Amino acid sequence: MSPPSTLRPGMLSFRAWYSEDHPLIHHRTAALILALSGLMLSACASGSPARPKTGEQVVLDRLAAADDAPYSAAIRAVTQSGTGRLQLVVGRINLNAPLTGRTTDKTEQYTEDVVITRQKVYRRASGSRGVWQEFPAAAAKGGIPTDRLPQYVRLILGHSGSVHRGSEPVRVSAHLVPKDIESVDRSVGRNLRPATAIDADVWIDKEGRIVRVRQDIHFASDPDIQNTLTLTDFKSVVSVSAPVAR
Repeated sequence: MSPPSTLRPGMLSFRAWYSEDHPLIHHRTAALILALSGLMLSACASGSPARPKTGEQVVLDRLAAADDAPYSAAIRAVTQSGTGRLQLVVGRINLNAPLTGRTTDKTEQYTEDVVITRQKVYRRASGSRGVWQEFPAAAAKGGIPTDRLPQYVRLILGHSGSVHRGSEPVRVSAHLVPKDIESVDRSVGRNLRPATAIDADVWIDKEGRIVRVRQDIHFASDPDIQNTLTLTDFKSVVSVSAPVAR
């Protein structure tokens, strides 16, 4: 005689779950256990904290998410040696497209109005009505690859670039040589050839736009030069055409 059952209504014995007399119950139970296990694993995974992004990945994500449509920006570019300013450039340029725009260039010797088109650069003394001097478009390029700034950021990252995330916009920096920059812009790299090294810093905002560039340019015997480019007031593209004398 079997011992009296100690099961209460609604309870099922462990033996009944795995009884050979109930193969259908056995298979359903196994499937249920697997399903519940999957849910538990999924819940654990979703509740676990995500691994924080590296600084490099943050910068790459910003570049990837940036709008690639052409736009214009106000430019202020300063070249100085020590505390002495060698050149100041202010105006508005078009980016995400061939570099075009209008600027005023000022040094101790002259102040010139400059018009940059796709084919040529036009210059003449500010306030004059004389003939514009014409130069190849590459003459607008100095020591910063202004129309290839996203590529410049990737170059810096690829040369053991450091990402400084303490504030916005994020700063990226690296130690470069002119030949490195030639891989981004040959004309700019050649302009920098007299230098022995360039300490480059680039600031990128949350929209993936480069808003500032600074280069400390070192020479074997001459004093260092610092270039600083600041871009602000982002708007739609401005129309630029070759000027006429008037």
